[in-house]
Amino acid sequence: MKKVVVGLSGGVDSSVTAYLLQQKGYEVIGLFMKNWHDDSVTISNECPWLEDSNDALIVAEKLGIPFQTVDLSEQYQERIVDYMFKEYEKGRTPNPDVLCNREIKFDVFMKIALELGADYVATGHYCRKGVIVHEDGSETYQLLAGADDNKDQSYFLCQLSQEQLAKTLFPVGELLKPEVRKIAAENDLITADKKDSQGLCFIGKVRLPDFLQQKLKPKKGVIVEVPALNELYHQTVPSFAGKEEELAFYAEKPTYQLCDGKVVGEHQGAHYFTKGQRKGLDVGGTKEPLFVIETDVAENVIYTGQGKSHPGLYRRTLFVGNDELHWVRKDLALDIDETMEVMARIRYRQPLQKATLYKVNGGLYVDFEEKQSAITEGQFVAWYIKDELIGSGVIS
Repeated sequence: MKKVVVGLSGGVDSSVTAYLLQQKGYEVIGLFMKNWHDDSVTISNECPWLEDSNDALIVAEKLGIPFQTVDLSEQYQERIVDYMFKEYEKGRTPNPDVLCNREIKFDVFMKIALELGADYVATGHYCRKGVIVHEDGSETYQLLAGADDNKDQSYFLCQLSQEQLAKTLFPVGELLKPEVRKIAAENDLITADKKDSQGLCFIGKVRLPDFLQQKLKPKKGVIVEVPALNELYHQTVPSFAGKEEELAFYAEKPTYQLCDGKVVGEHQGAHYFTKGQRKGLDVGGTKEPLFVIETDVAENVIYTGQGKSHPGLYRRTLFVGNDELHWVRKDLALDIDETMEVMARIRYRQPLQKATLYKVNGGLYVDFEEKQSAITEGQFVAWYIKDELIGSGVIS
């Protein structure tokens, strides 16, 4: 009998994951990951870990499977929280959920599971795993979008490796969310009607400024509004010597100075804000809402523009450096000067966009057919062929 360790989070998806695997004849063990101790920045009653742990225990008892809690808060602090602080300090916006999957669930947690003698680790992610069997008997694993388009979580797993996929199962990936809740209800699982968790992976909803202020101190600065008619957006496009030079031009983000607009307010730290952000600016009196179009952490200035269609929000091309480039399908990785037509997204739930990958010496350009709003340094871009996620990278 194959043994599988399920990351029981106290939610309906992982609960049904454990049930389905048990029905298929696996020996199932439930493990709850405790990754956070500081409740001072957590918004009350939003994903408190103690309630989740109790729900996970009740589910395990209902299914009659062994259960234990593992404390990974030290590794979470080092690999996720410290990284987040460093990224925000640089004026970048990290994605803790992608990092949490790469660093915690499918690394630290997976190693613990394998030490317990598990053949596989299973999670409640809405994605699917495909297997390509080659003539020599070797296998290549595919990370496929979940059957539920509305819940597909393949983006969050965009940094997984072949080695990690080999040992992973995603039982609810073939199901729609209502089907998952129906299975839970039919089997009297306490999590059947429980709301989906939101916020930071394993922390829950947090007051981000409070969270960041643990390490990044407030620092008063100015908010500048840049008009849409600014000359930066109406430069003549130069003639290019080659494709790489053209891509570099379109990937370059605008740089602003105080003289490019007018001071309209104050903020408590440019490192607390991210591109595309609207909330928290507290500036009134504009015809359309202000959106952050750029942050300058060195000078501690936030540049904003009116409305979602402000040209400062849009760019056609982004770049991923070689050290931040990851191929789930290494066999499809591009060599220098090679290109590939893909569908790509720069954030979770964004509809897939047509794009072309261009491999160059220093990394990879992702050139979108249409300009994208709020391309944000530190976030992940992921690219697909049909419903298969084949690679990803951190936006430079």
